[in-house]
Amino acid sequence: MLWSALNAGEIDVYPEYTGTLMQEILVHEGLRTEAALQRALAKRGLRMTQPLGFNNTYAIGVKEELADRLGLRTISGLRKHPKLALGFGSEFMDRADGWPGLKRRYQLPHQNVRGLDHDLAYRGIESGTLHVTDLYATDADIAYYKLRALKDDLHYFPVYDAVLLYRAGLEERTSEAVALFKQLAGRINEPAMIALNARVKLGGEAETVVATNFLKKNFGIRTEFRMHTAWQRFWHHTRDHLLLVSISLSAAIIIAIPLGILAARRPRIGQLILSVTGIIQTIPSLALFVFMIPLLGIGGPPAVVALFLYSLLPIVRNTHAALNDIPGAIRESADALGLPRSAQLRLIELPLSARTILAGIKTSAVINVGTATLAALIGAGGYGQPILTGIRLDDLGLILQGAMPAAALALLVQGLFELVERSMLPKGLRLSTESNP
Repeated sequence: MLWSALNAGEIDVYPEYTGTLMQEILVHEGLRTEAALQRALAKRGLRMTQPLGFNNTYAIGVKEELADRLGLRTISGLRKHPKLALGFGSEFMDRADGWPGLKRRYQLPHQNVRGLDHDLAYRGIESGTLHVTDLYATDADIAYYKLRALKDDLHYFPVYDAVLLYRAGLEERTSEAVALFKQLAGRINEPAMIALNARVKLGGEAETVVATNFLKKNFGIRTEFRMHTAWQRFWHHTRDHLLLVSISLSAAIIIAIPLGILAARRPRIGQLILSVTGIIQTIPSLALFVFMIPLLGIGGPPAVVALFLYSLLPIVRNTHAALNDIPGAIRESADALGLPRSAQLRLIELPLSARTILAGIKTSAVINVGTATLAALIGAGGYGQPILTGIRLDDLGLILQGAMPAAALALLVQGLFELVERSMLPKGLRLSTESNP
């Protein structure tokens, strides 16, 4: 996502690793040297700083106790223990320099292999449900969970030197910033990076505080920052989440109800409408967010469009079903009275269908609130932000700061639509409903 955003001009700079660039992002160009990598980036209007000083290489790790018990020292040694449960970060499972290539190089026979979030894999190792996982060399978790990095005896993993990628035009717009980037070259070695990560992951310090202190101590650079309180962060996330949900759901209601009406009145077109909205609903929500990035960039716009598309099916389907379920005798009576189709729709069909249509809207609203938490993955904020940060930092409190408000908001939205349903129903229908639950 970051690479795409950099190429599209959505962002100006982000940190990356040389191994990832050569073995994953630009793997088809067959790059072997840093000079070749620099040339490939220049063709795309990008620049790369010199390495920052640490090689955040992949490694394969197991608990020290298990390694001693099984005599594990190298990755090759895993071949003797095919029943071990392996759990790797989801990205590692599919990378060109990840599990597929590692399995081939070392001829590993293991079948019990699963993909999951990288930070959650450490929990699996600690609980004993996993025995082997992938590590980043600068992870503070390695020492914390008492893990042993197995020797890469067949030299499978490349060098993953940390660099900063930035757009070429940035040097012209703000040469001072680029000059500061270049000052970092060679100034952060592996022990320093591990120590910084440990202060955040294990010590609970804010990333901003750790980075500020590092710049002050090593470069004499004093920066100003403002720490937000828990309540400020809550209201900020609430505002973002409500904005995403309200815009996308409102647009879905405006579009989906007419589509449902059209589907009910024109059966052939209706099958196409229901099929298309049904197909959209089957697309995994995270994939739908990512599909929007090449079209709309990152942040709020792609998230709103993805949530809008994801909200269509329940409203379209319920509107279509409600209109088709109206008894034929009622339609015949309306025709006998000489009511035009527009009047029949406004005065008879929509009031009779209101409860079912609102049920579809309620379903879409609840789905929308929950799915909107994934918008944080593409920089749109919302309640997903503390959830993702909590997962990364193994902080249950942060996870709950996002999960509980999201659940409460879903219940609140459902309750509001139930009140709207009761207020919109004609009095006669409301009394009938109450007397016949």
